Amino acid sequence: MNEAKEQERIYKIGVFSKMNKVTIKALRHYDNFGLLHPDYVDETNGYRYYTSKQLPILHQIIALRDVGFSLEEIKEIQNGTSEKLLLERKRNEILRKIGEETIKLSRVESYLTSKDGDYDYHVVIKELPEIIVASMRTIVPNYNALFDVIPQMGLEMERLGCECAQPEYCFNIYHDGEYKECDIDVEICEEVTEKKQDSQLIQFKTLPAIPLAACVLHKGDYIHFPKAYRAVIRFIEENGYEIIGLPREQFIDGAWNKDSVDEWLTQLQFPIRKY
Repeated sequence: MNEAKEQERIYKIGVFSKMNKVTIKALRHYDNFGLLHPDYVDETNGYRYYTSKQLPILHQIIALRDVGFSLEEIKEIQNGTSEKLLLERKRNEILRKIGEETIKLSRVESYLTSKDGDYDYHVVIKELPEIIVASMRTIVPNYNALFDVIPQMGLEMERLGCECAQPEYCFNIYHDGEYKECDIDVEICEEVTEKKQDSQLIQFKTLPAIPLAACVLHKGDYIHFPKAYRAVIRFIEENGYEIIGLPREQFIDGAWNKDSVDEWLTQLQFPIRKY
């Protein structure tokens, strides 16, 4: 009797599977991965046997799997890495994911609570890379005058031998700091492949990358820009960002390639950062 008490309980793989609510397939996978080998394998029939002393090992595997640990991470613990250290790392990873999902939820709520149809504008956060631009800064009497100024810039760029980057990236930056009806300080930019010699009309410069920019597409006439501006600014304010630079109006499609004003496509790009 005493000898029997000292012996470990031995379980066939099927029984061991049932008592721990783990599939036989999972036990075989843990074996192949080196996490939990059977205590004994019968060479004659290949039957696998486990003992009661292996229960704590299996319970640790199950518990760590339930909180999101990979088999590789569990293997690290079995090889001597501090379980506390990996738990702290996992906590930080989970908190980061919760933060990301919270931001997504905030954006969804922002669209749903819109009272003015701002949900028609879908704001995207992205990086704007460093670029070389041909730049022409001038004062125009009104916004319609841009239709006359921009072709002049195109002719000057052609004279200087400029090659536009592909895909084309042209945009306006307004330097007044406020909306103005007349005498507008505008900088017209076109991305180019390399700098050329400056002229009286055009200067060449490198614009640094913008790590975060809130971007929204506007389709249609430019007179409806205020609605797009309102939508992106509302998004910025409600999602914990602040504007840190002048926005760009990127012209993708317009009068130069579309017959209908309804097909004009513009992207507003606001440099931002998290509070």
